[in-house]
Amino acid sequence: MLTKTNRINMLVDFYEKLLTDKQQTFLKHYFYDDYSLGEIAAEFQISRQAVYEHIKRAEAALEDYEAKLQLLVKHEQRQLVVQQLQIFITELKPEQRQQAQSVMEQLISLD
Repeated sequence: MLTKTNRINMLVDFYEKLLTDKQQTFLKHYFYDDYSLGEIAAEFQISRQAVYEHIKRAEAALEDYEAKLQLLVKHEQRQLVVQQLQIFITELKPEQRQQAQSVMEQLISLD
C-alpha cells in the first residue's frame, strides 16, 4: 500500500493541474491527509461509494497521463543518472573523468 501511495503522490506532483478540482481535493484528502473514505464522504455530504469512484477515476486518469507522457519514468531515470554521477564525482580521478562526462551526457539527453 505504501508503494501505491508514494506512486500516486508522485503522479499528483506531475499531473495535478490536469485533474478536476474535485479529483485534486479527494486525492489530497485521501493520500496526503490520510482521510478515510467515510471522512471525505461526510465532509462533502456524498456517499462513500461516490468518493471511492472519484478517487479511482482520478487514479486512472493519473496512470493514463503517465502512460502517455512518462514524466515520472523520466524523473526516476534522471534520479538514477544523478546518483551515478554523484558517485563518480566523489571518487573523481583523471581516468574517471570520461565516465563522469558520459553519465552527464545521459542526464542531458533525458530532457
